[in-house]
Amino acid sequence: MDTAVVKPIALSGTPPASFAFVMAEHFTVSQVDPVTSARRGRLATAHGVVETPIFMPVGTQGTVKALTPAQLREVGAQIILSNTYHLNLRPGSELIRDLGGLHKFMAWGGPILTDSGGFQAFSLAKLRNIGDEGVMFQSHLDGTTIFLGPREVMQIQINLGSDIAMVLDECPPWPCSRDDCRRAVDRSLKWARECLAYAGDAGFVASGHHVFAIVQGSTFDDLRRETAETLAALNFPGYAIGGVSVGEPEPEMLKQVAATTPYLPADRPRYTMGLGTPPQMLKMVALGVDLFDCVHPTRVARNGLAFTPDGPINLRNERFRADARPLVEGLDNYTCRHFSRAYLRHLVVANEILASTLITLHNVHFYLDLMAQARTHIEAGDYGPWHRAWIGRYEAGERGEI
Repeated sequence: MDTAVVKPIALSGTPPASFAFVMAEHFTVSQVDPVTSARRGRLATAHGVVETPIFMPVGTQGTVKALTPAQLREVGAQIILSNTYHLNLRPGSELIRDLGGLHKFMAWGGPILTDSGGFQAFSLAKLRNIGDEGVMFQSHLDGTTIFLGPREVMQIQINLGSDIAMVLDECPPWPCSRDDCRRAVDRSLKWARECLAYAGDAGFVASGHHVFAIVQGSTFDDLRRETAETLAALNFPGYAIGGVSVGEPEPEMLKQVAATTPYLPADRPRYTMGLGTPPQMLKMVALGVDLFDCVHPTRVARNGLAFTPDGPINLRNERFRADARPLVEGLDNYTCRHFSRAYLRHLVVANEILASTLITLHNVHFYLDLMAQARTHIEAGDYGPWHRAWIGRYEAGERGEI
């Protein structure tokens, strides 16, 4: 996609880039790019401060696949994501609570955001029934019937000790009719109110934990705006843009984000759920998004795909058989410091388990380093031209032009 098509929306009342200000007790925006809507921020949580914009490695079942917590810390991970639905099925949120909470259970001392299970209501469509009170699942493990409503979802996340708990929502598929989307939006708004009320009554928010709302609306701009404004009035600590990257083309995905961010509170963090590629993240940072998560860098690593500034490379290719270069020259992670592309290709072709660890470590670091670069360029005031040049180089490499 031609990056010129993506036109970041300037937020009304955006301060000049040099103006530093505290916008909410838990979230500070110190700088806004003068050309785009990119923001440099800090998010305070019960387990530490997160510098934004940031990528969150996905540890669905209490582990980022193929990596230890020590390796995650080495490459600069600040916050990770785990999943309510999966951890409640196995080993169970009450067991995790009784063993000291998810942080202790998985030996990760930093912040954790937990997805509510709403996406599983989308991805496991053949195993669930949705009603106004919640979602009835048939476990994908053993067929057991499980009900997740707003109360259940929040209690599971309280048991886990999540720093950021997501509300239960209904993610409509793409494409969907306006009537179906309207029902999903109304249901999601109802659940958001109930989740926030339950978390408040349980003392969860008062103890320094955050509950984030989720904006749905599919491709209907007016429903996106209505949902964002309704949720904003409820004063959530943070807001997510949901229902994107569910099969729609990238231009449509970016359009949905651009249709949402202007109506979210400027003094709260914004999180786009479940994406994306490196260029997609940079484009959405330009639209004012602060947080991202995606399984992409870990999943493709297990198939031998590694990220570089000149686009992704498939290490199974014969051309890397005798390539003595690191994956990325000068990128300071264990993989790039010690191993050649030739060695990594050997591990991949030989089906060695070490390949998954070394390439995953690199890919996660590549994503985290990209966000660190974004933060630096927002601070410097040149995020607009920098991110366009970075995307141009990456996409030229993807097309084989480099």
